[in-house]
Amino acid sequence: MKTYSIAAIPGDGIGKEVIAAGVEVLEALAARDGGFKLAVTPYDWGSDYYHRHGRMMPDDGLDAIRSADAIFFGAVGAPDVPDHITLWGLRLAICQPFDQYANVRPTRILPGISSPLAGVTAKELDWVIVRENSEGEYAGVGGRAHRGLPEEVATDVSIFTRVGVERIMRFAFKLAQSRPRKLLTIVTKSNGDCRPGGEGLSRCDDGQDAG
Repeated sequence: MKTYSIAAIPGDGIGKEVIAAGVEVLEALAARDGGFKLAVTPYDWGSDYYHRHGRMMPDDGLDAIRSADAIFFGAVGAPDVPDHITLWGLRLAICQPFDQYANVRPTRILPGISSPLAGVTAKELDWVIVRENSEGEYAGVGGRAHRGLPEEVATDVSIFTRVGVERIMRFAFKLAQSRPRKLLTIVTKSNGDCRPGGEGLSRCDDGQDAG
């Protein structure tokens, strides 16, 4: 029987609750299937770890989880730890070296669950959201210059390479081709409306036939 090794990193906040419940679900699925087992190894990395050790994860953290079949990651971020520490110290410290470029988020209504969206049924909500996960704002490029001086400035550079853009697009199109509707919608979210003079959440939708 195949045993899959899972590195569980609950992290902060609701991540601890979600990962604990998720592990229970995964173990129940494995028991019901009967064809595989899970070996879950928990790691207490996150903001609490930072308060104890001065860093979000140990120096050899990547080596500890490198051989895992999957990483079960919860959440990172706490009010008492600056965002750049939690982001660069754990989130980017994992996804960048492992080149985890595709963030895949299935979105559907499971049997027996009532949707918070009024009048929406399981048949009407079955998406897979694919987000580029290693470039753009997740490239980890930026910093501060002239620290402590009146002219101090901070930069956060969004990086989009041809290789990065092409591979996430190919990933999304291939996934769309495997689904019944074969429909791909491209959306950009830049916290500013795409229309001239617009404000708020940006949505530039382009329905693409992925057939």
